[in-house]
Amino acid sequence: MIFISLTRLRIRSILYLPVFAIYTVRSLRQVKKAPGFHTGALLPDRSWTFWTMTAWDERESMRQYMTTGAHKSAMPHLMHWCDEASVAHWEQEQTSLPSWEEADRRMRESGRASKVNHPSPEHASLNYRKPRTTGGGII
Repeated sequence: MIFISLTRLRIRSILYLPVFAIYTVRSLRQVKKAPGFHTGALLPDRSWTFWTMTAWDERESMRQYMTTGAHKSAMPHLMHWCDEASVAHWEQEQTSLPSWEEADRRMRESGRASKVNHPSPEHASLNYRKPRTTGGGII
């Protein structure tokens, strides 16, 4: 079984994009070396919204990555930078990542909103518009 971690973040102001980009690059460098990491994908969506999807050996490998290094340094800032943030996790037999359409379905069905300081009206209900599923890349 492979553990999938999915995140969706919407940056609430263009002013936060440069520093968000710096933390993203640092976190990407970290994840590529993380024990248990298989593969991942990024999807830049509309309105400064960004999706990540990663595949891991197990949940604990993902948690170790999430709670250390560059990713750990970025996480406290997201509460201020984002007006929407959500996560979803699941296990699957396939080793390849699902489509972004499947990821969107999973986020809506089993995702949960993360804490943000300035939530949009749609934040808690995960009532966001369908993502643009082209233009993403592999990690």
